[in-house]
Amino acid sequence: MDLIARVTKHFEDSAHTKLNAIEMMAAPIAAAIETLTGCLINGGKILACGNGGSAGDAQHFAAELIGRFEAERQELAAIALTTDSSILTAVGNDYGFDYIFSRQVRGLGHAGDVLLAISTSGNSANVIEAITAAHDADMHVVALTGKGGGMIGEMLRDDDIHLCVPADRTARIQETHLLVIHCLCDGIDALLLGVE
Repeated sequence: MDLIARVTKHFEDSAHTKLNAIEMMAAPIAAAIETLTGCLINGGKILACGNGGSAGDAQHFAAELIGRFEAERQELAAIALTTDSSILTAVGNDYGFDYIFSRQVRGLGHAGDVLLAISTSGNSANVIEAITAAHDADMHVVALTGKGGGMIGEMLRDDDIHLCVPADRTARIQETHLLVIHCLCDGIDALLLGVE
C-alpha cells in the first residue's frame, strides 16, 4: 500500500470539494453572516448543535464567538448545545435522544435568536427536532448539511439559510463545514469591526 499516494488523494479530494462548492455556497454563506450578525447586534444569541464531528463543529463555532476568531473584540453570545453532559443524559434518559437539543432550544431560545444546525446527512433526528423547536420559537435557522440536504433541506423555511456542501463523503462534508464556520466567524468580525 502506498500511504503517501493515499494521503495525497485525501488532500486533493478535500481541495476539489471546497473549490467545487464556492459557486454554490458563497452567496448563502454571505447571507448567513448577515443573519448571524444581525442577531448579535440586536441582542440575540446563536445556539449551535450537531452530533459527533458536527458536535465538535458546534463547539468550535461557539468558542470562536465567545473567545475570538482572529481579531480582538467583545464576547459574542453563542452556546453549543452539545456540551452539558447532565442535560444531555437527563433528557436522553427521560425523553429520548431525539430531544436532547430541542428541549434546550425551547428553554434557551427566543424570537430573534438563530439556531446553527449541523448535520452532514441532513437526516439527524435530534437536529430536526431542534429545527422544529426553533421554528416554534420564531428563530431563524442556518443549517449546514451535505448529501443533498436530506430531510433538513426539505423542512427549512424561506427565511432560513441552507448551507449544503455538494458532496456525499462525510469526511469531505465535515472538512468543508469547518471552512464554512471559519467564513462565518470571519464575516461576523468583519461586519462588527468594519474590517475590509
